[in-house]
Amino acid sequence: MKIGLDISALMQIANFLCLILILDFVLYKPIRGILRQRKDKFEGLKGDIGTLAGEVEEKDAAFREAVKDARAKGMQAKDGIIGEAAAEEKRIVEEINKKAQADLAVVKAKISADAESARASLKKEVEAFAYAICEKILGRAV
Repeated sequence: MKIGLDISALMQIANFLCLILILDFVLYKPIRGILRQRKDKFEGLKGDIGTLAGEVEEKDAAFREAVKDARAKGMQAKDGIIGEAAAEEKRIVEEINKKAQADLAVVKAKISADAESARASLKKEVEAFAYAICEKILGRAV
């Protein structure tokens, strides 16, 4: 069996080449274009993701710094309030101590005055008490 090269084989080769050109123009080029667009879009999205990730990290760091500053300011405010409260407590305690000292002085003066009046009253009655004691001790009226 011998294969001969005649005009029909050349027509088949020409037909095949035309089909390749038509398929390339109609099918392959649009598919390659769509794939290229998809790749470009994917690369663009990758770049956007990288940019957004950087922004997120920056904002997160700024947020953490702001929280740290707010905590520091809060601690300073807390310390200031505690200091003011301690000063107010000291002032109130001193005030109460002064009032207590004044009340104590008044009470001491009253007790001293009462003791003095009791002493004066007892001095007046000393003679009567002495007479009564002598009666009890001696057992007779003096």
